[in-house]
Amino acid sequence: MLKHPLEGQIIEGLGVIETSESDNILRWDGKMVYVEHDIYHNGQLVHAKYKRRVTKEVARCLLASIAANSN
Repeated sequence: MLKHPLEGQIIEGLGVIETSESDNILRWDGKMVYVEHDIYHNGQLVHAKYKRRVTKEVARCLLASIAANSN
């Protein structure tokens, strides 16, 4: 039995359904802000702790929040 539901993005070229799980914690590695994801194809783990960049909008909001709280 699969631990992960098969709801996600269909990748037709690979013939798999891609799903991901994340702890939704923002991280900074000195170059980029990212969230770690575990990526699954048809329920099997294929990438552990994959770094997915946050959007520009999220980065801007984070920067504004840091700037507002550093005064």
